[in-house]
Amino acid sequence: MKRALRRLTLILLAGGLGSLRFLRALWLSFCLTLVLLAGSLGAAQQNGGPAVAKLLAQELEAGAGWLAPAAIAVAEDGKTLFIAGAGQVEAFDFAQAKVLRHYRVPAKPSGLAVNGERLYVTCAAPESRVCEVDLATGTISAETPTGHTALGPVLSPDRKTLYFCLKFNNQVAAWDTASRRETRRIEVGREPVSAAPTLDGKYLLVAHHLPSGPANAPTVAATVGVVDLELGKMVAELRLPNGSSQAREIRISPDGHYAALAHNLAHFQVPTTQVDRGWMNTSALTLLDTQARRILATVLLDDVDRGAANPWAVAWSSDGRRLFITHAGTHEVSAIDFPALLAKLAQRPDPGPGEPAMTADDLRGKQKAESRKQESSADDLSFVAELRERVKLAGRGPRSMAVAGQRVYVAGYFSDTLETLETGQGPALPATVLLKPPALLSPDRSADSRDSRSTTPPAASELRQGEALFNDATLCFQGWQSCASCHSEDARVDGLNWDLLNDGLGNPKNTKSLLLAHKTPPAMSMGVRISAEEAVRAGLRHILFAVPSEDLAVPLDRWLKSLNPMPSPHLAKGGLSAAAARGRQVFNRPAIGCASCHKPGLFTDLNSYNVGTAGPTDQATTEFDTPSLVEVWRTAPYLHDGSAATLRDVLTARNPSDRHGQTSRLSEPELNDLVEYLLSL
Repeated sequence: MKRALRRLTLILLAGGLGSLRFLRALWLSFCLTLVLLAGSLGAAQQNGGPAVAKLLAQELEAGAGWLAPAAIAVAEDGKTLFIAGAGQVEAFDFAQAKVLRHYRVPAKPSGLAVNGERLYVTCAAPESRVCEVDLATGTISAETPTGHTALGPVLSPDRKTLYFCLKFNNQVAAWDTASRRETRRIEVGREPVSAAPTLDGKYLLVAHHLPSGPANAPTVAATVGVVDLELGKMVAELRLPNGSSQAREIRISPDGHYAALAHNLAHFQVPTTQVDRGWMNTSALTLLDTQARRILATVLLDDVDRGAANPWAVAWSSDGRRLFITHAGTHEVSAIDFPALLAKLAQRPDPGPGEPAMTADDLRGKQKAESRKQESSADDLSFVAELRERVKLAGRGPRSMAVAGQRVYVAGYFSDTLETLETGQGPALPATVLLKPPALLSPDRSADSRDSRSTTPPAASELRQGEALFNDATLCFQGWQSCASCHSEDARVDGLNWDLLNDGLGNPKNTKSLLLAHKTPPAMSMGVRISAEEAVRAGLRHILFAVPSEDLAVPLDRWLKSLNPMPSPHLAKGGLSAAAARGRQVFNRPAIGCASCHKPGLFTDLNSYNVGTAGPTDQATTEFDTPSLVEVWRTAPYLHDGSAATLRDVLTARNPSDRHGQTSRLSEPELNDLVEYLLSL
């Protein structure tokens, strides 16, 4: 054992810029050694979590009144910025650090698009709104109701159509800018969050936030949808590398040849014994060829010894020579030399010796070869090291970015900061101004009465501190991941199975939503944590490899407790549809048995049962915690191992002996109604 330990230590120390694939392959030979190493790392690699929390508390003292900028757009004059947040949009002059005007909107603004003297604003809600703002008068000139959680508005090249995503309807909507009405909706993949039209106006590329399908499949990954705008339907779905989840912004290069997408790339196939060298999560950039409508390459945005967690916003310089990606977890921007990246990608090695021979006509072989070629960059932590500058920001949580001329503007969601970088080559030195939200305006609420150059950030409540901590990867050893890396920014799911050490090795479990976790103990699928409070502290230690402290854990607990269920897109005008109402009767029927364990209210009885779903990797027990069904419409895949892609699968294919509900006796209409009711909770 000592010899193996010395050997692995030398490999890890000497490997330097080695590939992730090689490191993960060592698991098979050195399983026990890695466990021992993980134990020593957990004790030795303390990142000063309490100190970080104290610093954050100093910056975000108790209070309220945050703008929380969620989107930025630039006026056509290139001088005025529009910043969306806190129920309004601000027109901001960066040179003067001054708010010129604020525009009130009916709900939380989630996205912006500028068209001359008109500003389009998506306002995210279960019943969202699309607003057209007349910039000259400052009034809303049009307001259109639309679907569930509208975001990511983008104009067609001819500016005749505004496209935007309806995240929880799994649709993209088209809005005619002349008639100011929604003209059609297009079905796409799971949770569309960003869209980009090709320069010829023929196609729309759509980033899907989460994977679809079972979590125990060999490949689990989010996709990019290709929508044929003439046909009005999605004609292709391009799968990202295995483990891809939480896709964010997708943007097309100025010349129209490439699209860039930021997303998380998880290595869920291995036990979570460590985080260093991207063992669990890495940050990725996927490039697409817009003309061939195919994935060109995926590259990692981390360094060998420093993660760049939670990639989010994407922007190109006006000449297309630099590509910018924000890292919302580590509070940075990556500035990449794009021509140099293309040149290096062109030099990727072809499949090595020993691979099967392939002919030019063997399409499947060519696809496999291209896949292996893509993996050569998607597995290399050093690939962009010499091509990229990592710029540390003063603000926290950069989720939005825009380019105007020679400048890149970045907004800090958790700091109310606006920072600017030069787009040209050379060191990027950000300049920073602080934004003040509406709550901090003087009583007359006029922009001119605001001291825009104040250097004191607005105060934050403990709930906001908790949300910021949940999304903060600097708490993690080397910044590889945050809580949001597996639960998204709103503490829900990533669609993946993870082999966490809290229930032993070799039995992966599906990521659970943290909504209502503090009200429905015990925590985890096997109930190994007696409460969510204990699970939060265990997660800090065993997932972030940080030192758990009450300075961190208490705000996290309070924020998680504050989360409320979101109304389902399956509701009809806020209530049950006729089918769901019939399904409720089926659910409550004693002979079916659903309500006996999923008691209305929290829809769980807080007990564990053997419901016949244990698989070959479930080693310790066959009993699993009864999950809450609240918001079950958005937490697929289902069951402890994610083996059920849909609720219908839960009730049929994964319930062969009627162990969780006597569903085999249901007619097809009754089954459909029951599913509709569950999807409405």
